[in-house]
Amino acid sequence: MKYEIQYSCISHQGNRRPNNQDNFICNNIYKPIDNSYSEPLVGKLNNDKPRLFGVFDGLGGEACGEVASYIAAKTASEFDWRGDVRQRLRDYCFVANDRICQYSEANSVGIMGTTAAILAFSQEDICLCNIGDTKIFNLSGKSLDQISVDHVVTSAYGTKPPLFQDLGIPTSEMIIDPYIVKGMYNSGDTYLICSDGLTDMVSLDEIERILKKYKIAQALEVLLDEALKNGGKDNITIIVLKVNKVKTPFWKRGKADTSSIEEDSTTEEILIPEDTEKL
Repeated sequence: MKYEIQYSCISHQGNRRPNNQDNFICNNIYKPIDNSYSEPLVGKLNNDKPRLFGVFDGLGGEACGEVASYIAAKTASEFDWRGDVRQRLRDYCFVANDRICQYSEANSVGIMGTTAAILAFSQEDICLCNIGDTKIFNLSGKSLDQISVDHVVTSAYGTKPPLFQDLGIPTSEMIIDPYIVKGMYNSGDTYLICSDGLTDMVSLDEIERILKKYKIAQALEVLLDEALKNGGKDNITIIVLKVNKVKTPFWKRGKADTSSIEEDSTTEEILIPEDTEKL
């Protein structure tokens, strides 16, 4: 079954941070260190090969977070994603982790790390991978559901929970264990990947309302505006994705390639192995 993935992506410094320590991977594009993408990246891709979208939130302070997130994004753009995407995501995390640790050691940086939240679409299924607290949401019905897992420890009420996992932990201290799950996607599904510069500033109810009301390019701009209006205390990186089934005209069925996007709201599940779940 042919599907098309529409995407819209932006990375903003916010109102208070002196630099932008976030990064992303979108249509194999990532941003230079410490820069913002003030103009959205907007486009569409088909699912004929693995398509990767991800957000990386560098750890702040003196931790070279912008370098860690850049290394993670650059590694994702260079990585060979052929084969079992689920296994390749795990392999990617260990390669990115090692590269960040090598940079840290070579440059005498004591602590250096980044979160990662990635969706990889293929012809058969979708794989989610995350480490840290950067979130991924799915809107496939009436409610917006978080489908990533936060790697945080319990903290005092009113304080931000610290991470217990990220990319940039030396193997001598801990072996990282990213959350990776394979599932299915339907025509009409919307996905949101975002740094906490969005979720700390805009309530989930409001995010859900915006995603339901607007098409993805406009939803991206409204989400960013709301985060900035509510304080913009952190860097804000957002990727909004929409999956549409491609409808082939009946006179071209069985022939190569020319297709159009189905406009109705019909959903058709992709048949995948029983050990997968809905994302």
